[in-house]
Amino acid sequence: MGLLKKTFESIKFVYFVRISVNFMRVVGCEFSYFFIAAKIDVNVDFTHKLCTSLMFPAFRDTCSPLSLVIGSLCIKHPNLFGGSEKLDVSWDKGLYDSNVLVAFRRPRPEWRPQQCFFIQHSLSPEIGVHGTPIDNFSRSGSGGVNLSKLAVGLDLSEPASSKWSSTTSVKFEHVRPLNDEGRSITRDLDGFPTTCSGNTHDSMVVLKQESRFAKANDQGLSHFSMQIEQGIPVVSKWLIFNRFKFVASKGVRLGPAFLLASLTGGSIVGDMAPYQAFAIGGLGSVRGYGEGAVGSGRSCLVANTELALPLNKMTEGTIFLDCGTDLGSSRLVPGNPSLRQGKPGFGYGFGYGLRFKSPLGHLQVDYAINAFNQKTLYFGVTNLASST
Repeated sequence: MGLLKKTFESIKFVYFVRISVNFMRVVGCEFSYFFIAAKIDVNVDFTHKLCTSLMFPAFRDTCSPLSLVIGSLCIKHPNLFGGSEKLDVSWDKGLYDSNVLVAFRRPRPEWRPQQCFFIQHSLSPEIGVHGTPIDNFSRSGSGGVNLSKLAVGLDLSEPASSKWSSTTSVKFEHVRPLNDEGRSITRDLDGFPTTCSGNTHDSMVVLKQESRFAKANDQGLSHFSMQIEQGIPVVSKWLIFNRFKFVASKGVRLGPAFLLASLTGGSIVGDMAPYQAFAIGGLGSVRGYGEGAVGSGRSCLVANTELALPLNKMTEGTIFLDCGTDLGSSRLVPGNPSLRQGKPGFGYGFGYGLRFKSPLGHLQVDYAINAFNQKTLYFGVTNLASST
């Protein structure tokens, strides 16, 4: 369940300083200044957790005050060396996860692929595969496995042609499983390996190709994307695999109503660590289930259907049906974590929801019921208006 953030007050000051206050005390600041004829934008947004009852159950016990702070920091330099080189630095911190990204983009002619050099480090609980389903699969608890990922690579974005676009990337990735105390581990709580190599980390070079098609008009929309990842054996001990995933969506207007259907699928062959499995269940997958509570396999297939009907100018009502399956491939995942945790491998959820649109953003509320008659309420805030 997402964390609902409600803003009560917003005050603007000179030099683009913004202060926002909500029920958790949010403080956000934006600064702009000039340095050698280049404008540097710095955005800061921090939130302090005041009430643990508003959050998920804790994955780990900690007394550190820093662990109770969530927030983000973004620094953008549009002219780093005087030749329109762009530098983006971003840092996001959650209660149990963090992500740091440094990206450097050089100007290129429009007819040539746009280059982006990046380095990224992330730390997050691995709930989708190792998490334990609870409350009739409506929630997922910690499985005691966290993933520390370091990636260094290059993105090449091809110039858009008609309604198609594509991106090619190559990166080196270093993945290290950790326990809740931050120490490296090679096995999960049941004694099964957490990496493909059997060591404390996995290393791989991944070549990725992504193609996207998008078309929209007053009568509907069409969207299709395909991702193919290939693990390259630069060193004999590094992972060799092929992983693909596709998403196809179609929206049709039926009078005042709008019907949206989507199909997501994927599979992986070759070397595989448990954390690479496709996790099924949760918001954005099969609602009514916890993250990964339906199953985790080498393959997956998820179908989502939603019908939206306007109630007034600012509110829409929706009904939805989600279903997903691991296609019987959970037994092919090393250690078979899905079977050990009692995941069914197939599940469906249905329900209804409301969409509220306002100048401050869009509020989404969904009420879902899964195959075990367990009920779950989801909140989400999207498309927040940003002031500059």
